[in-house]
Amino acid sequence: MPIALLKDRALVSVSGPDAEHFLQNILTTDLDVLAAGEAKPGALLSPQGKILFDFLISRAGEDGLVLDCRTDVADDFVRRLMLYRLRAKAEIAKADQALVSVAWGSEPAASHSDSTEVSDTRFRDIAVRRRYGSAAGASDAAAWQALRIAHGIAESGSDYALGDAFPHDVLLDETGGVGFKKGCYVGQEVVSRMQHRGTARRRVLIASAQAPLPAPGTELTVSGRPVGTLGSTQGAAGLAIARIDRVKAALDSGQPVMAGEIAVTLAIPAWAKFGFPQDAVGAEEA
Repeated sequence: MPIALLKDRALVSVSGPDAEHFLQNILTTDLDVLAAGEAKPGALLSPQGKILFDFLISRAGEDGLVLDCRTDVADDFVRRLMLYRLRAKAEIAKADQALVSVAWGSEPAASHSDSTEVSDTRFRDIAVRRRYGSAAGASDAAAWQALRIAHGIAESGSDYALGDAFPHDVLLDETGGVGFKKGCYVGQEVVSRMQHRGTARRRVLIASAQAPLPAPGTELTVSGRPVGTLGSTQGAAGLAIARIDRVKAALDSGQPVMAGEIAVTLAIPAWAKFGFPQDAVGAEEA
């Protein structure tokens, strides 16, 4: 079973009698359907519906939750949660020197008494386990990135900038990161409107080419017109966030999508439920 130590991750704990109610009212994830042993994706949004912080959330004991987030924004995340806490009986703290690792494949992960393991529910057709507290075996960061790319799992920093994407853009609506049946949360009105009107146009796609892809952040174009941006890349494979209406128009007209000088093929992740628009010729900026 491959294992990767995720040195860029931090753990934020929220505990106390009001912890779940407090988080349920501000985060996109529906905690009513979060089972023990699961790590579900989610986000804290701006009032305009843009992702300010993304994370994986899991349960810790009877009245605690753990938010697995980027190390470089963890302190800002804690401060933002503090602003929303008000009088809620909830303690918020960043773990000191948290150790986060991930393992995947058919073989069972080794058991460690000083660690907690949860299932990363973003992955639909392979068992992926996140371990908090200890790591064993050689770390294979390249294999982890390849796995994310192959399965179309985007993360902020690597694939998009915080403050610049809606949940639909990065497939949180498809991976269980948005609760459409729960009550209000920050940014809920915008996200619900996009869902019910079907107006999501930017989506995560899997990019492939006949040559190594250029660096993340490279603009994707069709006849010089921007259609998206590359995210994580590894050799000739990568992730992209692109306008699916413009990609479909390029497919219909036989025009290549270019990443710099490299022609790329863009595909919808196999597990995703969305599709390319039926009629995208002449698609304009929404």
